[in-house]
Amino acid sequence: MSRLSIVLHTHMPYVEGFGTWPFGEEWLWEAIATSYLPLLDLLDERPGRVTLSMTPVLCDQLEAPGALERCLAFLRDVRPESHRLDIEAEDDPAVASALEDSAAGYAAAADALERRGDLLAAFAPHVSWTSAATHAVLPLIATSTGVRLQLLTGVRAHRERFGEWDGGLWLPECAHADWLDDLLEEAGARLACVDWSDVLGPGPQAPRRTRAGVALVPLDRAATDRVWARDGYPSHAAYRDSHRMTARSHRPWAIDGSPYDAGRAAEQVRLDAEDFVELIAAGGGPSAVALDTELLGTHWHEGVDWLRAVIAACDRRGVALEPLDANVEAEAVPDEVPATSWGDGRDLRTWSAPAASGLPWMQRAAELRALTGQTRPGDRALRELMALQSSDWAFLVAAGSAGAYPRERAEGHLAALDEALADPGMDPRLRNLAPWV
Repeated sequence: MSRLSIVLHTHMPYVEGFGTWPFGEEWLWEAIATSYLPLLDLLDERPGRVTLSMTPVLCDQLEAPGALERCLAFLRDVRPESHRLDIEAEDDPAVASALEDSAAGYAAAADALERRGDLLAAFAPHVSWTSAATHAVLPLIATSTGVRLQLLTGVRAHRERFGEWDGGLWLPECAHADWLDDLLEEAGARLACVDWSDVLGPGPQAPRRTRAGVALVPLDRAATDRVWARDGYPSHAAYRDSHRMTARSHRPWAIDGSPYDAGRAAEQVRLDAEDFVELIAAGGGPSAVALDTELLGTHWHEGVDWLRAVIAACDRRGVALEPLDANVEAEAVPDEVPATSWGDGRDLRTWSAPAASGLPWMQRAAELRALTGQTRPGDRALRELMALQSSDWAFLVAAGSAGAYPRERAEGHLAALDEALADPGMDPRLRNLAPWV
């Protein structure tokens, strides 16, 4: 019997309280409305079928005082008015109809958020994996102390919120280097995903166990690319175009330029789910596929429906869809595996190349100032350091997709870190970041 594990990696950089539109906390409100709430419905319907990770920095924001109230105001007040204005300006009745359907979707999300209330409590039965505290690229951290700070803070945050932890740890950006293995084991990690497609090949690969005892599960790159590649499922003509937007950032068109038709998209969902499960069934062996949760819904409007259809198709085809388990049979890790990630080139260049505009050096230099002195830095300094270390700033700078926002965020945390190092008595809180630092 073919076996499949789908790992959903749920993450958002700390944007709560740091800007609104076009860059800032509205990213989080959109993810809640279009990804997290629909996914929760599916997880409740079909529990225990996928592996779900949530980063501590996302959880920090979901429980920040007033955050969900502001999200609800966005869904109840901002989105209805922005839809109304776009509909009034639209001459094409089919596009106006698609906008009306979009408005109804946000209204339903507001109802669901009010019904759910505490999103962390809603996710709690389904979350099994944690991650580094603020999603730092661990192989680019300068010191073992810095790695421990990220790992132990993340693990403690998970345990404080969700209780037991079986050792599943999402390596941010799937970034791994063999010098991390002892530190991962020391933090309690027993299982993680890696992207070794350029080391072991693109197809399904057996898990490998490090000398420190951590099971590393290579991603099935061929199957993952059915979703992630530029020509993957989300690029199909019938799906909602997430890049073409109205004046008020709504998306009433399909990728082929026609007005969005939900029925047409639903048929494409069915075809793509069947194609995906056929690929897994043909492969025969165990397959691990990892996806960013926010892809499903926020960036691929039909993504949660696709996942629901994949679960149903696995049941029909006899494909065993099951969470990853640390007690897997695993071979020894090959000698001299280079540092890898799921970024460009499967190495670390996405976060360290010149396109990242020197941010990795800024982060490492700040870490050395903060962590190699004679005295322990204060909590405010540690929070600012961890906020600075987020992988998202370098990624967004390199991608050029968020204007000046990511560099301004990094430089702001750097300036606050230096201020906190000079004045250890500063207010220890950075809004709600890393409460258990």
